[in-house]
This record gives sequence, C-alpha cells and structure tokens, in this order.
Amino acid sequence: MLKRKSEALGDSPDISPPPGRVKMSAPPATIDIELTPQETRLKNLLVDTARRIDESGQLDEPVVLRWAGGWVRDKLLGIESHDIDTAINAMTGEAFALKIAEICQEPGTIEKHGIEDHDVGSLHKIERNPEKSKHLETTTVKLFGYDVDFVNLRKETYTKDSRNPQMEFGTAEEDALRRDATINALFYNLNTGHVEDFTTGLADMKLKLIRTPLDPLQTFTDDPLRVLRLIRFATRLEFAIDPAAEVVMSDSRVLDALRLKISRERIGVEMEKMLKGKHPRESLEYISNLGLYHAIYTDPSKTMSTPDISKWSLAYECLDSLRRNKTPGSIFDVLVRSDEAAYYAWTLASVCPWDNAGAPPHSGRRKPPPPFVTSVLAEGIRGTAKMCDLATASYNNRAEIMSLKTAVCQNAPEINERDRFGMAIRRWNDRAGHWRLQVLYALLVEAMGRLAPGSENPTSNDEFLRQWQLFLDHLQEIDVVEAPSLKRLVGGTQLFEALGVTPGKWMNPTLDFCLAWQFRHPEATDPSELIEEVKGNRAALGIPEKE
Repeated sequence: MLKRKSEALGDSPDISPPPGRVKMSAPPATIDIELTPQETRLKNLLVDTARRIDESGQLDEPVVLRWAGGWVRDKLLGIESHDIDTAINAMTGEAFALKIAEICQEPGTIEKHGIEDHDVGSLHKIERNPEKSKHLETTTVKLFGYDVDFVNLRKETYTKDSRNPQMEFGTAEEDALRRDATINALFYNLNTGHVEDFTTGLADMKLKLIRTPLDPLQTFTDDPLRVLRLIRFATRLEFAIDPAAEVVMSDSRVLDALRLKISRERIGVEMEKMLKGKHPRESLEYISNLGLYHAIYTDPSKTMSTPDISKWSLAYECLDSLRRNKTPGSIFDVLVRSDEAAYYAWTLASVCPWDNAGAPPHSGRRKPPPPFVTSVLAEGIRGTAKMCDLATASYNNRAEIMSLKTAVCQNAPEINERDRFGMAIRRWNDRAGHWRLQVLYALLVEAMGRLAPGSENPTSNDEFLRQWQLFLDHLQEIDVVEAPSLKRLVGGTQLFEALGVTPGKWMNPTLDFCLAWQFRHPEATDPSELIEEVKGNRAALGIPEKE
C-alpha cells in the first residue's frame, strides 16, 4: 500500500489551475486502441479516483486523465511498456497521487479493484530543476506492475531574459505543443477511450518521421537535450528525422545551448541509452553528420583544443562491421563477451578521436592528470569511475598492445614466449579489467589511421582485420587469453616462510617472477620446484638472506 496518507483534498495549495487558461483551438484527431486486462485494471482505478474527486465538489471542472507520450507511441507500435505518464487537466500530479493513496486504503476500493499488497507501491516526488532544464515536477507511484508518473497538463512561457520557462496549467493542446516530438505528443484519454492527436503525431507515425510540434529552433533552444532525444528515438524506432529539424540541430545557437545549458549528467544519460540500444552506430553517425560531437564530448571544466574527427567514422563503422560479422572465434566474439562489454566498446569508440590529443602537460611531483580521453568521459558525459579507469588503461596500454600485435604479424622470434604475452595481459587487466576491450580500443584507434585514404601506412580493410585476427588467434594458440585468471602456485605467505625472510620490496617482483615461470611451465603443479627456482635467483630478485 502507499505509505503516505492523503491530506484533505482541499488542503493542497496548488490543486486548482490559475484563471485565464487557454482553451483548445480545434478538436484533436482520434483513433481507438485496445487495452490489455492489466492496463484496463489500472485505467479503472484512475478513473474511479477522478470520479471521487469530481464528487467532492472541490474543483471547478471535471478531472480528465490522459496517458501521455511514450506509452501511447509504443502502444501504437506494438511495443510493451511499463512506464506510463498520466497527465491531469485540473490538479497537480502530487494531489492526484495522494488521493489514490487515500482511496486505496479503503476496503471498498480494495475489494472493487482486487488490490493486493504488492499492487500499490510508495509515492515518490521528483522535484523540478529548471537550472538544468528539468522543468517538470512529477510524482511516481508503482501501480499494478506499472511505474506511473502523475503530472498536470502544462504550458511553457519563455522570456527573453530567462532560459527557464514559466510553468502554468495548460490545455492538452498546449501540453502537446511543448513536447520534443509529435510522436511523443499523443494522448490516450482515459475518459473517452480515444487516442488524441493535437499535432501531426498519427500521420508522422505512419511516415516513420521524427518531427517537432513547434518550430524546430524554438523546440531545441527551449530544451537543447531534445536534440539528443530525437536522435535516440530515430535510431531506436528506425524512423527518419525531419530534414527541417536536422538543419536546426546543427545550428550554432542550439549547439552552444546544448554545451552550456544542459547538465553533463543528462547528456550522459542520453548517450548511455543510445549506446546500449540496438543501433549505436546510427546514433554516432547522426552525432557526426549533424556536427554535435564537440558539444557532447568535451570537458567543460578545461579549455582544450578539439580533436580531429574527420576519420572518426572509420572507428565506429569498423566496430559495427565486426559486430555484424561475428562468428565463433572472430574478433568481436573474442573481444566483446557481454552486453556490458558491448556498451563499453561503443563508449570507447565514441572517444577514439581524443586518443591523439594525448594527455595534459604535467610537471611537479603530483599525480599526473588523466589523458584527455578519460577527462572527456569523466566530465563530458559523466562516465562511471569504472568506465574512466578502462579509458585510462586503454590509452596507457595501447603502445604495448600494438608492439605485441606487430611482433606477431612479423613472426618475430619472441612471439612464442608465453610469459611475455601472459604477463602483459595480466598488467593490462590489473587496474581496470576488460583487457579484451583495451585491445579493441587499440584496433579502433589504428583503424582511424590505417584505413583512411592517404594515410601514412594505409592498408586494405581485409588486410587490416586479418592482422588483428592473426594476433588474437596467436593468443589462443599459446593459451594466454585467460591469463588474468591463472592461479598462483605459490603465494606471498609461502614465499617468505620458505625463504626465511619478512615481506619487503622484494615481494612484488618475486611474485611476478613466479607467474612468469608458470607461463613458461604450464604443466607444472609442484610448488617446491618453483620455490627452488626462486632461491636460485635470490640475488637477482633482491631477496635478502635469511634473518
């Protein structure tokens, strides 16, 4: 059951809209849809709540409820959704949710709607944050397995002196016009049972077109994050973006607003959704073609030159080609082994151009600053610490990865030294894990240099991938791909007990010596043999004599 109890309905100071609301200019286009039994159950509870409010006589007009935006769009597309936004005409979302809390505790309501303890969750209020273009205050309740947001219908009024809108009660049409896209501006009227279209949403659904309800420049400058949201919807739904909107998405005024007005956290959330989606390549392609890269991938806390992104497409197109041509033992199959790894792979691909920017200058004894590829992730899109550690490791280890790959391709004498490769893989994996993705990062950075026409050391795509496949096949052949999980024959305690000395600086290099020996002797199972080897190299390892 809801944990918060309702106050008297008339006690809420913002329950009624102010006078002077604009009325709807024209009837909306409508169609019908069929609800599932569970959706019908939710609808009946909400309509029953609205009826109770009407009967109280507290409001000047009947309560009209509408399911809005994404749920309606997905319903028309046959996509199941458990997130439902409920727009209310005559009261705030919080006041309506509190009324639900009240009646759901009544025995009559519980019996009528078959409510069980797990059917109704707690009420959560999400405050508005206009400074970060979070203009809507919403109240969320878990009902019958759905996450239901409640908010009043709104209209936005912007002034020349403020980037933040004045939020007022509005009509359904005004609420529809302030949304990011016409396909997200559809309503399902719970009172009539019809889908209502106050813009061109139904027609655009048929055309598979992403279009803004108002003039694109107004839509995007009001909330620049809508630029990224439209890209996400276009790639997720495989719709096209209206050419008129695309032109404005590249406008310098919109890019400046996106860079300065929107919090980096919100930008990061949109990018994560895109790169975890089914079409990450198309998302990055939109960002490239529309000139959005430098507004997204930047560190706003630093003044830095922008990287050359003219060859960036080679990186994300290469990754997409590897994904599409995945077969057992192929490059993608070996290097990308989970959904999480796939997301990390696309994130690394998105910042590949920053690799050539290197690292900020460093002087003094303090810890050196992270490379630009890391700071762009950390500050530009608020990547997680784990993601940033992976970016730093990928940047720092790329030279060694390339050196070993070159040795394999040139059939150098040392390529069968298992300890050389095994210990390198363990080093790559020590801090950030995901050594495979570090190898993939090196591949993608090299792709930007070697696959571009006119590059210093050009190669064909087939030959380029053949070389990397040869490298990975060699790691399989010498059996080092699982090097990070190699179990030690001898631990630290065994060592200092066997050697008769206390732990000291000698420990780490000696433990590494032991692991390297294990890679050279994969069949060894007797720790005493390894300990004797350590004793024989006591001086070289800096191990003191027995105490």
